[in-house]
Amino acid sequence: MEAETRDRFVHLWKKYFGDAELPITFFYTDEAGHAGPVEPDSVSRCVIGALADVREGTPLHFDVDSIGCPGGKRYLGYAEGIMPGFEYFLSYGIPGRLEGERYCKSPELVREIMKDSPTFKAPGRFIVFKRWDKLEDADNPEVVIFFAEPDVLAGLFTLARFDEADRNAVSAPFGSGCSTIVQYPHLERESEHPRATIGMFDPSARPFVPGNVISFSVPMSKFTAMIDNMEESFLITDTWGRIQKRMVNR
Repeated sequence: MEAETRDRFVHLWKKYFGDAELPITFFYTDEAGHAGPVEPDSVSRCVIGALADVREGTPLHFDVDSIGCPGGKRYLGYAEGIMPGFEYFLSYGIPGRLEGERYCKSPELVREIMKDSPTFKAPGRFIVFKRWDKLEDADNPEVVIFFAEPDVLAGLFTLARFDEADRNAVSAPFGSGCSTIVQYPHLERESEHPRATIGMFDPSARPFVPGNVISFSVPMSKFTAMIDNMEESFLITDTWGRIQKRMVNR
């Protein structure tokens, strides 16, 4: 990551979003020195909970052994399979054997959804998470992840489609919290017009973020364009200025 790009965004973020939380990033690597390791069973079983320290400024790297949740292993690219009986787990369960999350009406519906469920293989031994301002020259961020309140989310959403004709330049796919910040935006990197992803609607992940926060994740290629567009976009208008004042006065 070039220091100029890193510092330029920090300056523009402060100018237009004030003290709103800086984003975190992730990238895959086979090198262990980019961040401190997450030891098995040392952090929250849920990846979203484990990222709380990253959001506070502590870089961390995970490998297959440090991800405690089976879904987390799958959605971060370290496992392709799913647990036996997943269609019942995600729906109404199996009486006396398996409690269901009831996120889908029936096992049949889950099976239908899973037919088109994307997968990918992690391209490196480690996945490194760092807050934007902690990025170093040797880091190569692939996706930028915001944990945003509604006014900030509105700004990010509008900026993401500022140079896009597609009304769906930002998507909100059904999935686990970790799939919406890692799997979906990682796969979007391969698209000709990569989309941003809004997420963190998963009730199982919601306890690990503040009640007024939703995630917004964007591939680095698109994020670079968003940075370049900031000072010719709505952010320089009185309309955004009124929202800025509300953000400051909360």
